[in-house]
Amino acid sequence: MADADIGLIGLAVMGQNLALNMRDRGFQVAVYNRTTSRVDDFLAGPATATDIIGCHSIQALVAAVAPPRRILLMVRAGAAVDDLIAELVPHLQAGDCLIDGGNSHFADTARRQRRLAEREILYGGAGISGGEEGARHGPSIMPGGDARAWPLIQDLFQTIAARVDGVPCCQWIGDEGAGHYVKMVHNGIEYGDMQLIAEAYLLLRAGLGLGVDEIQTIFAEWNHGVLDSYLIEITAQILQVRDDDGEPLIDKVLDRAAQKGTGSWTATSALELGVPLSLIGEAVFARFLSAMKDERLRATTRLPAGLLSFSVEQGKFVDRIHDSLYAAKICSYAQGYMLMREAASAYGWQLDPGGIALTWRGGCIIRSRFLNDIKAAFDNDPNLENLLQDDFFREELARTLGNWRKTAAMAIGLGLPTPALTAALAFYDGYRCAHLSANLIQAQRDYFGAHTYERVDRPRGERFHTDWTSAEPQEPVSVRQGP
Repeated sequence: MADADIGLIGLAVMGQNLALNMRDRGFQVAVYNRTTSRVDDFLAGPATATDIIGCHSIQALVAAVAPPRRILLMVRAGAAVDDLIAELVPHLQAGDCLIDGGNSHFADTARRQRRLAEREILYGGAGISGGEEGARHGPSIMPGGDARAWPLIQDLFQTIAARVDGVPCCQWIGDEGAGHYVKMVHNGIEYGDMQLIAEAYLLLRAGLGLGVDEIQTIFAEWNHGVLDSYLIEITAQILQVRDDDGEPLIDKVLDRAAQKGTGSWTATSALELGVPLSLIGEAVFARFLSAMKDERLRATTRLPAGLLSFSVEQGKFVDRIHDSLYAAKICSYAQGYMLMREAASAYGWQLDPGGIALTWRGGCIIRSRFLNDIKAAFDNDPNLENLLQDDFFREELARTLGNWRKTAAMAIGLGLPTPALTAALAFYDGYRCAHLSANLIQAQRDYFGAHTYERVDRPRGERFHTDWTSAEPQEPVSVRQGP
């Protein structure tokens, strides 16, 4: 009997927890997994006291869901999604709705939407953040795709999403792959936040020589101020955990960070769109460098350090690191919002920057008090060019800038790698700099490749070329631009 409100395919941990979340909030759920024994294990285990419907075939799942059908795909990104869609389509009707809740690339989501629209099947991609806990108790959800799907899934998604101040952390993002794109940027910012926190930990541990317990106390205190966030909170919790021998478990964890690729996607998109996403790019590269563990061990015995000596009061040093982490975090979000703005222009999306901040306030990995300030910035000026130009953030950067510079200088002098912290500062200085050294780069390009250049004393868009090898002064040749 077709009476389920929603069908869910894919019973890994995220899928299971979302199914239980939906059932807890009054939705009748039907589930299916390609390895059907997992369906039975789920019904006999986590879902044993529920009325979740277990299905052992695609056809049975489709038949169990009331039309117009809503089916959530929670499978591995890539070819598996296309294969699953191919299996589903023969059993679907016009007006049915498929939503990909995995970490698919936004371009794949757009392609699938266009293809399924030809069959009048509504397709979308929903970025879902919050990990296992979020999926079970309330994630942040970033749905996008065919706008006709939103009325079908709005109540479901906003009911199971996290809520902050009564507002669901789920808003419609935009057309085609917009939902998955915003989730991708979320993950890029997450990479940046995690790297910045790790660099702060390194400065406290190796720079100041503090013990794990002392650093744990510092992070716990930081979580009650402007740095209040999920990632700071869990960092304090991680530093409390002891191994079987009573020593801090963090000291037993190999310093080699893995990744699933969404941070790289964010950096790649920034390169394609010409957005200086330097902090997030450095966070991705830092993970690559961490993976070179054996080579780093060899290099540490062969390469000189050339360290400088510093003398600073412990409390003052801690305050400097705090302010540096906060200032760099502002730049991280500014870069993420720059990328989303450029993507919206390039792909024709109508993104709501303030709404995205609301969506990220709860449930997701980068949730923080800080996001309220971002929402306020766009409420004050919906056409805000850059978060750095908002009065609040401009004043916060002015307040913390001195400590940020001193921390970066000390990290460099002590030979402690802080690529994200220093990249953020370089970005800030570049963004506020009226005259960069790029004029020399463009002259070099014109010298060896006749790539032309613009002049500061002529209208923008007018191009010139010079024979730089001539020893005699010469008038540059104006170059006519093609149609």
